[in-house]
Amino acid sequence: MIRIPQVRVVDEEGAQLGVMPTPQALEMAQERGLDLVEVAPMASPPVVKFLDFGQYKYELTKREKEAKRKQRSVTFKEVRLSPKIGTGDFETKVHRAIEFLEEGDRIKVTVRFRGRELTHPELGRNLIAKFVDRVKDHGVAERTPLLEGKAMHITMASLHKPKTHDAPARAGEGDEADAAPAQPVPAQPAPAAARQAAEPAPVAAAAPAPAPEAPAAATAKAATNGPAPQPARPAATAEARSEARTNSQNAPAPEPVTTGE
Repeated sequence: MIRIPQVRVVDEEGAQLGVMPTPQALEMAQERGLDLVEVAPMASPPVVKFLDFGQYKYELTKREKEAKRKQRSVTFKEVRLSPKIGTGDFETKVHRAIEFLEEGDRIKVTVRFRGRELTHPELGRNLIAKFVDRVKDHGVAERTPLLEGKAMHITMASLHKPKTHDAPARAGEGDEADAAPAQPVPAQPAPAAARQAAEPAPVAAAAPAPAPEAPAAATAKAATNGPAPQPARPAATAEARSEARTNSQNAPAPEPVTTGE
C-alpha cells in the first residue's frame, strides 16, 4: 500500500499524467482494471505506474533469470612448468595458456624446482620470461616472478573480454509448458457380475498324501515291535529220515585205483 500523499503518475503506455493525490491515482488505476505500482520510490515525489502487477513480476523474474544465465565469472587457472621441460611439452603448455586467456581467465604460471635445481633460480626466471613472451598477445604479466619455497610463479591477466556462455535451461523454466502432461486415469471397479464370471471355479482339495516316515522313527517302531517272525520250516517226517539212512548204507564202495606198475 502506498502511503505517500502525492505521487507522479505514468499510465500503462508510458505517458506522463503529472503529480496528483494518491487516492485519485489509485481510483484511476482501478477504473482501467490495473494496479498502481510504485516503480521509483526514491524519487521526489515517488513515481507510480498503471500496470498489471502479476505480469510485471513475471517479466522482472524473467529478466533476472536471463541475466543470471548469461553471467560469466573470471576464474583463476594454473599452468605448471619445470626447468627441464621438453620443447613439445612447453608448446602444449603455451597453447593451453592461450586458450585460458582467450576465455578471459587469469592464469598463474608456476615453475617447480626439484633437488639441486633450486640452486639455479635463473633457469626458472628465463623459462617464465620465455613463456610470457609467447603469450604476450593474449595476456600481460601483473608483476615480476616471485620465488616462494621450491616454486617460482607469476600471474597474468587476460587482454580479452570474458565470454558469456548460455547455461542450460532447467526443466520448467520456460515461459510456458509446451503440452500439459497426461493425467493418470483411475481404474474403475468392475461390476460384481463381471468379477464373478472372471473368478475361476473352486476346485475340491485332494486328500493330502501321507508323509514318509523318517528313518529314526522307523527304527524306533521296529525296536518297539520286536524282531520280525521267521517262516517255520517244515519238519522232516520219520519215513524220510529212515529212507535217507537206508540209501547211505546200500551205496556201493568205491573201487580201488590201480597204477601201471
